[in-house]
Amino acid sequence: VLSQTVTGNFAKVIHGLNANQLTDQVIQRSKRMILDTLGVGLLGTSTEVCQKATQYSKLYSSDLSSTIWGHLDFRLPPLYAAFVNGVAVHSMDFDDTWHPATHPSGAVLPAVIALSEAVPQKKKISGLDLLLAFNVGIEVQGRLLHFSREARNIPKR
Repeated sequence: VLSQTVTGNFAKVIHGLNANQLTDQVIQRSKRMILDTLGVGLLGTSTEVCQKATQYSKLYSSDLSSTIWGHLDFRLPPLYAAFVNGVAVHSMDFDDTWHPATHPSGAVLPAVIALSEAVPQKKKISGLDLLLAFNVGIEVQGRLLHFSREARNIPKR
């Protein structure tokens, strides 16, 4: 039975998270992480690698679209918007990090924002829902790193 596996238990915990579990401290830290990531991402839009990712992604279109940071008049399908915005964040390498080595917000925030923009207007999510999704993404990433022997060995390499 799936619920008796590590993966099943992991999925059950993640699925059970809700906005009521976000403490004031978690909300404040999350807002700071989000603001920092947006700032680094906006700076990163000027990098050569981000401009190449943007040019490449212009090949794709969809009925759903999400914003490319720093370009109010240019939108892409959510998958490619998350990709381009993630490249922007990582291209500067100033985004947040933790041990074992990873950049949690740069991987999570572009995806969460792109998906939130793609939700139909009548089903728009709240800011608290966005904070929950962001924290669930951070939690998933942290737990996956915790499960990984490879990640634990990164400082030794």
